[in-house]
Amino acid sequence: MIKSGLAVLAAALGAGKVTARALTDEALEAATQGEGPTAYMHLHADRARAEASAIDSVRQAGREARPWAGIPISIKDLFDEEGLVTTAGSKALAGSAPADADAPIVARLRRAGFVILGRCVMTEFAYSGVGLNPHYGTPASPWDRETGRIPGGSSSGGAVSVADGMAAATIGTDTGGSCRIPAAFCGITGFKPTIDRVPRDGCTPLSFSLDSIGPLANSVDCCAILDDVMAGGTGRRAAALPVRGMRLAVLTNFVLEDMDQTVADAYAAALETLSEAGAHLEEITLDAIDDLPALGAAGGFAAADSYAWHRRLIETKRDAYDPRVIGRIERGAAISAADYIDLMEARVAMQRRTDRETAGFDAVLMPTVPIVPPALSELDQDDDYTRINLLCLRNPSVGNFLNRPNISLPCHAEGDAPVGLTLMGHRGRDRALFDIAAGVEGVLRS
Repeated sequence: MIKSGLAVLAAALGAGKVTARALTDEALEAATQGEGPTAYMHLHADRARAEASAIDSVRQAGREARPWAGIPISIKDLFDEEGLVTTAGSKALAGSAPADADAPIVARLRRAGFVILGRCVMTEFAYSGVGLNPHYGTPASPWDRETGRIPGGSSSGGAVSVADGMAAATIGTDTGGSCRIPAAFCGITGFKPTIDRVPRDGCTPLSFSLDSIGPLANSVDCCAILDDVMAGGTGRRAAALPVRGMRLAVLTNFVLEDMDQTVADAYAAALETLSEAGAHLEEITLDAIDDLPALGAAGGFAAADSYAWHRRLIETKRDAYDPRVIGRIERGAAISAADYIDLMEARVAMQRRTDRETAGFDAVLMPTVPIVPPALSELDQDDDYTRINLLCLRNPSVGNFLNRPNISLPCHAEGDAPVGLTLMGHRGRDRALFDIAAGVEGVLRS
C-alpha cells in the first residue's frame, strides 16, 4: 500500500483501514531486500516502529488530528538529525560530532507526523548527477535491473527507496538536478523549488548559490504536500488545473541536443497528448541559456562555493574523498572573486531576459534528461563518467541557474525505459506550478 500516495494513505490511516505500524513495517521489510541495503545508509528501524506505534495509540484514542501522522518517508544523508552524524555520503565526515538538533525541514516533517525511516545513500557531498558512491555503494535504477543502470544523483538512494516501496516519499536536495534526475531515472516525480522557499539550515551545502531542498514521490500531489510542510505549511495539496487553454512553451534550443531516440519518442508523445487535450503549445528558443556551458566552464558556482566550504576539510581528509568528487571541488580554487562577481551578474541578466521571454506562458517544457539511465558499466572510465554526468546535469541546470521552480513527471509508457518531462514555472510561483503540473499529470496518466 506504500505507493498509494500520501493523501490516500492519510485517508486510510484516518479511517482505521491501516495502521502507521503496518505501513512502517511494510517499508522496513522492503528496505531489507533487493536494493534496500544499498539505498539506505542508516535505517532507524526501532525508532520508526516506536513512533508509528505511538501515533496509532493516539489515533485509536481519538486524539490524532495531524492528517499525515504515521506515513513513513526517507531523507537524504545530507540533513541533520539530532544525535546522529551527518556524513553527506562521505567517509571524510564519518568521525564528525553528531548533530545537536534536527534540521528545520526535518523538525517540520516530524511535527507533521511523518515517520522518518532512515537516511539514504547519495553521491558524496551531492556533487554529481549520476548517483555513484564508491564508499557506500550505488543502488540500481528500478528499470532493467538485470543490466544494472545508474539511479541518477545526487539523491540516488532516496529515489530508489520510493520506486521500490521502501518509503512513501523522500526528501532530497537539488543544486543542478539532484531531485529531478533520479526522479526521471527511477520513474517517479521530483520537485525543485525556488531557492529561498524552504530553509536550508542543517543541510550540508554544495553550493550556497544554487542549493534547494525538494521532495521525490509518486505524484505531483505528494510532492506538493511535502513541499508545503517543509515551507512551514500544513500540507496543502495540489489543485489540478484543466490542461485545456494552458499556454506551454516548448523549449527547442540547448535541451534537445544529444537526445536519444527513446527519450525523443516519449517526449514527442507527451507533447502530442497535451496538444490533443487542448493545451496551446508554442516552440520557443531562449538564446541566453546557450551561454551556460561557457559560464560553467571553470566550475561555476558549484565549484567556487564547494571549495570555500571544503578547503579546510581537504587539508586533513583528502584521502577520504571520492577522487571524482574532490577533483571537481578543487577547481573552485582557481575561481577569483572577480570571476565570481561576473558570474553573479551574468546570472541576474539571464534571469531578467528569460523572465521577459517566458512571461506569457504557464510553464516551459523540456526533457528532464536527454538520455535513459546508462548502464553502471558505462561509467567505469573517467572520461565517460564526465561526459555522462555533464549530459545528465545539462537540462536540469537551466532551472537552477534561473532559480525557477521545476518539476519532473514520468512521461513514458508503463514498462518502458523511464523518461522525465520537466515543467519549469516562474520564480516564486511554486504553488502555481504544482497546480499546472497536476493537470498535466492527469492527462499523461489517463
